[in-house]
Amino acid sequence: MLRLLGILVTVLCAIAAAVLTWPSFFHVERLYPVAQIVSFRGLLALAFAAAAVVCLLLSIARPIRGLALALACVTGAAAIASGVILAGRGGTGTDALPAKTETAIRVMTWNTAGPATPPATIAKIAVAMDADIVALPETTIETGEQVAIAMRELGHRMWAHHAEDPSTEWDAGSTTLLISPDLGDYAVIESSRDGTSNTSTVPSAVAMPTSGDGPIVVAAHAVAPRPSYMQEWRDDLQWLADQCGTANVIMAGDFNATVDHMAELGIDGGDLGLCRDTAVATGNGAVGTWSAAMPALLGTPIDHVMTSPHWEATGSLVLRSMDDSGSDHRPFIVQLEPVD
Repeated sequence: MLRLLGILVTVLCAIAAAVLTWPSFFHVERLYPVAQIVSFRGLLALAFAAAAVVCLLLSIARPIRGLALALACVTGAAAIASGVILAGRGGTGTDALPAKTETAIRVMTWNTAGPATPPATIAKIAVAMDADIVALPETTIETGEQVAIAMRELGHRMWAHHAEDPSTEWDAGSTTLLISPDLGDYAVIESSRDGTSNTSTVPSAVAMPTSGDGPIVVAAHAVAPRPSYMQEWRDDLQWLADQCGTANVIMAGDFNATVDHMAELGIDGGDLGLCRDTAVATGNGAVGTWSAAMPALLGTPIDHVMTSPHWEATGSLVLRSMDDSGSDHRPFIVQLEPVD
């Protein structure tokens, strides 16, 4: 009886490990609580490795040796598999962006946590990064205008756009988008402004070029996958995927999702709609942008810059030097080149 119980426990643990390692295979990556657990792949890999060590130590006891060794194999294999997945996405990230060419543009996204991050700080980082597009979830248009003014005083002009949802409390109900005049004139589409077509709870801003041949720019903010908001979160990811249905789109912001959660939402090789994740493409896909209070390799990469096939990412940077800035997110900056 005990042997059968041990086999059952091992099988159940193997199934659980497989689900958490390859959630998309079981189509559970956007279901509670799997979605929350797989957000932290670094921590998950560490937990599997720790469990394997504990099981190996327990195998010293003869009565449970067989069960302990079997569980050590299961958790060890899961730890290795998670480590391989993280390494494939980029476990250390790049230290610097490549030199900016004449055709390159730089995109920065930073969830500023409302008033937690001073406008002057945002402006200094955006100018230092020579950003042409800056997506600022949880940032009011008043703050965005202050950022734009500060950037102008530093010799870097930007136009401020925004979308808001008055029903959402504090600054999470506003998303601001700054775009360089060098990309042409832009306007946020009306359906994005009035909420008739937008993310469900925290707003996103879809800006269309009104002059020039610049990309459609989406400042994205999906609601967090709290237990009571799971369906809204899933709907938000689908809505964002739908925004990337043409060849010249740049989406940047707080998606509250990792690439694990985007399985089956991509088309024609994309991760989300036609868009691909630039962090994975440039070796930063496993570097956590949230929470800034955690070591970067143990956090979760939920802030993204996604681009359609017209753009190629040539470098990226998760800025860890701003962990004490006030926001609980790290800025993420990407350099893009147009594809002929």
